[in-house]
Amino acid sequence: MQAIPLTEEDKKIAETLSRIKHTIAVLSGKGGTGKTTVTVNLAQTLSNMGYKVGVLDADITGPNVPLMFGVEDDQMSSKDNKIMPVEAEKIKIVSMEFLLQDKSQAIIWRGPMKIKALKQLLADVNWGELDFLVVDLPPGSSDEPLSIVQTIKDLDGMIIVTTPQDVSLLDVTKSINFAQVVKVPILGIIENMSGFICPHCNEPTYIFKKDGGKKMAEELSLDFLGAIPLITQICEAGDLGRPAVLNNEKVEKIFGKIVEKILEKIKKE
Repeated sequence: MQAIPLTEEDKKIAETLSRIKHTIAVLSGKGGTGKTTVTVNLAQTLSNMGYKVGVLDADITGPNVPLMFGVEDDQMSSKDNKIMPVEAEKIKIVSMEFLLQDKSQAIIWRGPMKIKALKQLLADVNWGELDFLVVDLPPGSSDEPLSIVQTIKDLDGMIIVTTPQDVSLLDVTKSINFAQVVKVPILGIIENMSGFICPHCNEPTYIFKKDGGKKMAEELSLDFLGAIPLITQICEAGDLGRPAVLNNEKVEKIFGKIVEKILEKIKKE
């Protein structure tokens, strides 16, 4: 059967991705799991380890990555007909948020428009040489996540973020099924909001149950990457635009252990 010729856009995307060693997608089955917070702190941890890192905010209608890096008022520039990412904390960031004149403006686009924008953010951006591109996918398993995994053909794998309660875990099974259907390796599961740590006595209270993500990983023979507790400083850091791993030793250690497991998994793959 004759191969379908590559379009100019496909060639641009392939050229861009050829300069990126590893690409990781972060996914959740539903909104509200803290997926973007996890993405930002994973990327910052990798950068702190000396890797060259980029973050693609693929949530077209709800882009929050710029806010969490404190650069929501910045604009992407262009050079030599290429879009130049915004940089924060040595990390290159691309997001639809940078293209909006009014930050409160709603992006009311149908699926094909969102997919076209995502492909343009890959084809027309000068990411340069990167060790890691971390992609913050919108929740669920519809058009945008599907388009990304079909466009980035050599994804190293997906990281699935959940919270411990049953309603979140139910949606995680759909994310796992999605990854299996599109034949993308699952690097592991992260359980976010895993117990509230009291700032006064430092004791945990398990508001959303306990170990749900860990038990699911064991049942499905997936790697459990780690649990991230509810720590006040993580929430505050996101609102202040500075990843929590930069100013909280406990959070830094938690994400450091998670990233070590991810790196080990990628090496094995």
